[in-house]
Amino acid sequence: MKKSRIEQLIEQLCPEGVEFKPLGEVCVMKKGTAITAKDVVPGNIPVLAGGKNPAYYHNESNREGETIVIAGSGAYAGFVSYWTQPIFVSDAFSLKPINDDVVVLKYVYYFLKNIQEKIHRLKKGVGVPHVYIKDVAKIRIPLPPIEVQKEIVRILDAFTELEAELEAELEAELEARRKQYEYYRKSLLTFGEEVEWKALGEVCVLKKGTAITAKDVVPGNIPVLAGGKNPAYYHNESNREGETIVIAGSGAYAGFVSYWTQPIFVSDAFSLKPINDDVVVLKYVYYFLKNIQEKIHRLKKGVGVPHVYIKDVAKIRIPLPPLSEQRRIGSVLDRFDALVNDLTVGLPAEITARRQQYEYYRNRLLTFRERGGE
Repeated sequence: MKKSRIEQLIEQLCPEGVEFKPLGEVCVMKKGTAITAKDVVPGNIPVLAGGKNPAYYHNESNREGETIVIAGSGAYAGFVSYWTQPIFVSDAFSLKPINDDVVVLKYVYYFLKNIQEKIHRLKKGVGVPHVYIKDVAKIRIPLPPIEVQKEIVRILDAFTELEAELEAELEAELEARRKQYEYYRKSLLTFGEEVEWKALGEVCVLKKGTAITAKDVVPGNIPVLAGGKNPAYYHNESNREGETIVIAGSGAYAGFVSYWTQPIFVSDAFSLKPINDDVVVLKYVYYFLKNIQEKIHRLKKGVGVPHVYIKDVAKIRIPLPPLSEQRRIGSVLDRFDALVNDLTVGLPAEITARRQQYEYYRNRLLTFRERGGE
């Protein structure tokens, strides 16, 4: 099999491996200049601080040309970004090569992105976490010959562009499918007086959860459902089995409807199951409730921490077409839901696969044997 350009270069220029050096020996790492919102003069210069995106926009810069920036504090401390336009580095620090004959800046960027999680783990401090120059400076970077670095950059630039194009196409397709899904869900779940309507409390058992706090939880793999979209924690026992609809009881997401097929522990929430399977199909009830999700959120009551109560949800009227039609609607919407939401199939899975493929090749290109090492 014919060898790639990069394989030929490595074989020719560094067959015995490459030198590794601390990042601080090959790059100038410069701290930013603190600036707050009140100091900013509105302009088009991105101000980079502790986030993934610019904190605001200023009228002057303190870095020109190609620059790597690493966020200095906050939830995204350690986040690595690459800039070709003028920027203002605030609560962050920048990197540029000491000598362009030793290391290529874009190569450094790709190397750092490849170990992004490792850099995030350098966070220190209580309260607001920080990533410090002195810790990043100790990271050892492989230094293949410049020709090899440039070829790696060329390949990854091309791959990045292709991956971005493909991902944009998939995201656009996903958005179109979501709109289509919402249209069909609304269409399939719209009924008039041709079918019987009943209050939800007449056809479903609505059962309150059992309060449990973090200190009461015994670590396990049973999701504990409370006031959020996702499990609050994981316990070693359940209080609901089989297929179950859960509605969050309090907090910002009070009223959020979810569907579970595994054992769960319902805490600050309540569950729904049919009183009689000959009257209503659970999956049909779930899609009906998701179709009116915003209406359920509007049932929130109370000051401070808002709540959604069983008695209010129980009054919601649900159309009851024949069971065969309920099953058909559930089946159709299951397929749509998997296409647009399931991370293991459909478009979300394809987007994830593209990202993983890119990360795999990036990792391969940036993995070297150290000269003189084992």
